[in-house]
Amino acid sequence: MTTIILTRHGHVDWIAPERFRGRAELPLSELGQRQAEALGRRVAQGWKPDAIYTSPLSRCVHTGEAIGRVTGVQPGPLDDLADTDYGLWQGLTHEEVRARWPEELRTWFEAPDLARIPNGETLADVLVRAMNVLHIVLRQHRGQTVVLVGHDSINRVLLLHSLGLPLSRYWRLKQEPCCINEIAVEAQLFTLHRMNDNHHTWGTG
Repeated sequence: MTTIILTRHGHVDWIAPERFRGRAELPLSELGQRQAEALGRRVAQGWKPDAIYTSPLSRCVHTGEAIGRVTGVQPGPLDDLADTDYGLWQGLTHEEVRARWPEELRTWFEAPDLARIPNGETLADVLVRAMNVLHIVLRQHRGQTVVLVGHDSINRVLLLHSLGLPLSRYWRLKQEPCCINEIAVEAQLFTLHRMNDNHHTWGTG
Protein backbone atom coordinates (compact mmCIF):
# COMPACT_ATOMS: atom_id res chain seq x y z
CA MET A 1 0.00 0.00 0.00
CA THR A 2 1.17 3.51 -0.84
CA THR A 3 0.27 6.26 1.62
CA ILE A 4 0.06 9.90 0.55
CA ILE A 5 0.05 12.57 3.24
CA LEU A 6 -1.24 15.62 1.40
CA THR A 7 -0.90 18.90 3.25
CA ARG A 8 -1.13 22.62 2.62
CA HIS A 9 1.41 25.31 3.42
CA GLY A 10 1.09 27.49 6.53
CA HIS A 11 -0.66 30.84 6.80
CA VAL A 12 0.43 33.74 4.58
CA ASP A 13 -0.78 37.32 4.67
CA TRP A 14 -2.90 37.13 1.50
CA ILE A 15 -5.19 34.46 2.98
CA ALA A 16 -7.11 37.16 4.87
CA PRO A 17 -8.33 39.36 3.30
CA GLU A 18 -8.63 36.86 0.46
CA ARG A 19 -6.59 37.46 -2.68
CA PHE A 20 -5.77 35.31 -5.66
CA ARG A 21 -2.32 34.17 -4.51
CA GLY A 22 -1.33 31.89 -7.37
CA ARG A 23 2.35 31.98 -8.28
CA ALA A 24 3.16 35.03 -6.13
CA GLU A 25 6.06 34.48 -3.72
CA LEU A 26 4.61 34.96 -0.25
CA PRO A 27 6.57 34.15 2.91
CA LEU A 28 4.98 32.29 5.78
CA SER A 29 3.66 34.66 8.42
CA GLU A 30 4.68 34.16 12.04
CA LEU A 31 1.46 32.21 12.47
CA GLY A 32 2.28 30.16 9.38
CA GLN A 33 5.71 29.30 10.79
CA ARG A 34 4.14 28.05 14.02
CA GLN A 35 1.59 26.05 12.06
CA ALA A 36 4.37 24.46 9.98
CA GLU A 37 6.27 23.44 13.11
CA ALA A 38 3.11 21.91 14.58
CA LEU A 39 2.47 20.10 11.30
CA GLY A 40 5.98 18.68 11.33
CA ARG A 41 5.49 17.28 14.82
CA ARG A 42 2.12 15.78 13.84
CA VAL A 43 3.56 14.06 10.77
CA ALA A 44 6.49 12.68 12.77
CA GLN A 45 4.11 11.29 15.40
CA GLY A 46 1.84 9.56 12.91
CA TRP A 47 3.99 8.40 10.01
CA LYS A 48 7.51 7.63 8.84
CA PRO A 49 7.81 9.38 5.48
CA ASP A 50 10.08 7.96 2.81
CA ALA A 51 9.94 11.15 0.74
CA ILE A 52 8.70 14.74 0.96
CA TYR A 53 7.81 16.79 -2.13
CA THR A 54 6.81 20.44 -2.08
CA SER A 55 5.56 23.05 -4.49
CA PRO A 56 8.50 25.18 -5.64
CA LEU A 57 6.93 28.27 -4.03
CA SER A 58 8.69 29.28 -0.81
CA ARG A 59 5.63 29.01 1.45
CA CYS A 60 5.48 25.30 0.63
CA VAL A 61 9.26 24.82 0.63
CA HIS A 62 9.52 26.24 4.15
CA THR A 63 6.55 24.18 5.35
CA GLY A 64 8.23 21.08 3.92
CA GLU A 65 11.49 21.98 5.62
CA ALA A 66 9.68 22.10 8.98
CA ILE A 67 8.44 18.55 8.34
CA GLY A 68 11.88 17.44 7.20
CA ARG A 69 13.58 18.72 10.35
CA VAL A 70 11.62 16.37 12.60
CA THR A 71 11.32 13.39 10.25
CA GLY A 72 14.89 13.38 8.99
CA VAL A 73 13.76 13.42 5.35
CA GLN A 74 15.11 16.03 2.93
CA PRO A 75 12.27 17.68 0.97
CA GLY A 76 12.52 18.19 -2.77
CA PRO A 77 10.56 20.52 -5.10
CA LEU A 78 7.97 19.23 -7.55
CA ASP A 79 6.90 21.85 -10.09
CA ASP A 80 3.49 20.30 -10.72
CA LEU A 81 2.49 20.92 -7.07
CA ALA A 82 2.53 24.70 -7.70
CA ASP A 83 -0.58 26.77 -7.08
CA THR A 84 -3.02 27.59 -9.88
CA ASP A 85 -1.77 30.19 -12.34
CA TYR A 86 -4.37 32.94 -11.87
CA GLY A 87 -3.05 35.01 -14.76
CA LEU A 88 -4.36 38.58 -14.68
CA TRP A 89 -6.17 37.92 -11.40
CA GLN A 90 -3.01 37.20 -9.40
CA GLY A 91 -2.64 39.51 -6.42
CA LEU A 92 -6.13 40.98 -6.75
CA THR A 93 -8.93 40.76 -4.20
CA HIS A 94 -12.26 39.21 -5.17
CA GLU A 95 -13.80 42.69 -5.25
CA GLU A 96 -11.10 43.97 -7.61
CA VAL A 97 -11.63 41.04 -9.96
CA ARG A 98 -15.42 41.44 -9.82
CA ALA A 99 -15.11 45.06 -10.92
CA ARG A 100 -13.19 44.08 -14.10
CA TRP A 101 -14.35 40.54 -14.92
CA PRO A 102 -17.78 40.10 -13.30
CA GLU A 103 -19.00 37.27 -15.54
CA GLU A 104 -15.73 35.34 -15.39
CA LEU A 105 -15.66 35.58 -11.59
CA ARG A 106 -19.30 34.49 -11.34
CA THR A 107 -18.47 31.41 -13.41
CA TRP A 108 -15.43 30.71 -11.20
CA PHE A 109 -17.63 30.51 -8.11
CA GLU A 110 -20.72 28.93 -9.66
CA ALA A 111 -19.20 26.52 -12.22
CA PRO A 112 -15.45 26.40 -11.57
CA ASP A 113 -14.90 23.55 -14.02
CA LEU A 114 -16.08 25.85 -16.84
CA ALA A 115 -14.16 28.95 -15.75
CA ARG A 116 -11.46 30.47 -17.93
CA ILE A 117 -9.22 32.83 -15.98
CA PRO A 118 -7.70 35.51 -18.25
CA ASN A 119 -4.13 34.46 -19.10
CA GLY A 120 -4.36 31.74 -16.44
CA GLU A 121 -5.06 28.05 -15.98
CA THR A 122 -8.34 26.18 -16.05
CA LEU A 123 -9.10 23.50 -13.47
CA ALA A 124 -8.60 20.96 -16.26
CA ASP A 125 -5.03 22.26 -16.60
CA VAL A 126 -4.53 21.85 -12.86
CA LEU A 127 -5.91 18.29 -13.07
CA VAL A 128 -3.25 17.40 -15.65
CA ARG A 129 -0.57 18.56 -13.23
CA ALA A 130 -2.23 16.67 -10.37
CA MET A 131 -2.16 13.48 -12.45
CA ASN A 132 1.54 14.00 -13.13
CA VAL A 133 2.15 14.24 -9.37
CA LEU A 134 0.27 11.00 -8.73
CA HIS A 135 2.14 9.22 -11.51
CA ILE A 136 5.48 10.21 -9.95
CA VAL A 137 4.41 9.06 -6.48
CA LEU A 138 2.97 5.75 -7.64
CA ARG A 139 5.84 4.98 -10.02
CA GLN A 140 8.77 6.00 -7.82
CA HIS A 141 7.40 5.34 -4.32
CA ARG A 142 5.10 2.35 -4.58
CA GLY A 143 4.52 0.85 -1.14
CA GLN A 144 6.02 3.87 0.62
CA THR A 145 4.74 6.89 2.54
CA VAL A 146 5.06 10.23 0.72
CA VAL A 147 4.31 13.72 2.02
CA LEU A 148 3.10 16.28 -0.54
CA VAL A 149 3.08 19.97 0.45
CA GLY A 150 0.82 21.89 -1.88
CA HIS A 151 -1.74 24.66 -2.06
CA ASP A 152 -5.47 25.01 -1.55
CA SER A 153 -6.25 24.66 -5.26
CA ILE A 154 -3.98 21.78 -6.31
CA ASN A 155 -4.95 19.91 -3.13
CA ARG A 156 -8.66 20.19 -3.89
CA VAL A 157 -8.11 18.83 -7.38
CA LEU A 158 -5.97 15.95 -6.10
CA LEU A 159 -8.67 15.06 -3.57
CA LEU A 160 -11.47 15.25 -6.14
CA HIS A 161 -9.58 12.89 -8.42
CA SER A 162 -8.85 10.51 -5.55
CA LEU A 163 -12.55 10.40 -4.69
CA GLY A 164 -13.64 10.02 -8.31
CA LEU A 165 -15.55 13.32 -8.16
CA PRO A 166 -15.89 15.90 -10.98
CA LEU A 167 -14.14 19.25 -10.97
CA SER A 168 -17.56 20.91 -10.59
CA ARG A 169 -17.41 19.88 -6.89
CA TYR A 170 -14.29 22.01 -6.36
CA TRP A 171 -15.91 24.33 -3.81
CA ARG A 172 -17.33 21.42 -1.78
CA LEU A 173 -13.93 20.74 -0.18
CA LYS A 174 -11.98 22.81 2.35
CA GLN A 175 -8.24 22.99 2.88
CA GLU A 176 -7.06 24.90 5.96
CA PRO A 177 -3.42 25.96 6.35
CA CYS A 178 -1.22 23.00 7.35
CA CYS A 179 -4.14 20.55 7.29
CA ILE A 180 -3.54 16.84 6.73
CA ASN A 181 -5.24 14.61 4.16
CA GLU A 182 -4.35 10.91 4.22
CA ILE A 183 -4.85 8.90 1.05
CA ALA A 184 -4.14 5.17 0.81
CA VAL A 185 -3.56 3.67 -2.64
CA GLU A 186 -3.80 -0.09 -3.11
CA ALA A 187 -4.23 -1.86 -6.45
CA GLN A 188 -5.07 1.52 -8.07
CA LEU A 189 -7.87 2.04 -5.54
CA PHE A 190 -7.76 5.36 -3.68
CA THR A 191 -9.19 5.46 -0.15
CA LEU A 192 -9.42 8.70 1.81
CA HIS A 193 -8.68 8.07 5.49
CA ARG A 194 -8.77 11.69 6.67
CA MET A 195 -9.34 15.12 5.12
CA ASN A 196 -8.64 18.71 6.22
CA ASP A 197 -7.50 17.55 9.67
CA ASN A 198 -5.96 20.60 11.31
CA HIS A 199 -6.44 20.02 15.03
CA HIS A 200 -2.64 20.06 15.50
CA THR A 201 -2.65 23.78 14.60
CA TRP A 202 -5.35 24.85 17.05
CA GLY A 203 -2.93 26.08 19.71
CA THR A 204 -0.75 28.06 17.29
CA GLY A 205 -2.95 31.09 16.67
